[in-house]
Amino acid sequence: QVQLVESGGGLVQPGGSLTLSCAASGSIFGFNVMGWYRQAPGKQRELVARIVSGGNTVYVDSVKGRFTISRDNAKNTLYLQMKSLKPEDTAVYYCNAHGTLRIYWGQGTAVTVSS
Repeated sequence: QVQLVESGGGLVQPGGSLTLSCAASGSIFGFNVMGWYRQAPGKQRELVARIVSGGNTVYVDSVKGRFTISRDNAKNTLYLQMKSLKPEDTAVYYCNAHGTLRIYWGQGTAVTVSS
């Protein structure tokens, strides 16, 4: 059983930057797919970015060129670097990991982009 814990959220002004971290309680080496999702108030949870073990990444169009997903297997941590933040990026951000038998989710970290 692996637990995922997100951190790094907070209040930031438009145009600002944040880096989210997702620390796993165990090794993430076996997770072929890890990702970041977000859920804005009144909206469905959506995929933001995904990374596979080989390093390939996928981003939702609205964050391309602004967000970067990465993973550090040695530190058992997934990251999401966010730049040029916009008010529409405001949401609770969740990390997830695809295990062999199940998908793991963190509890989320809130990001608010506002002046």
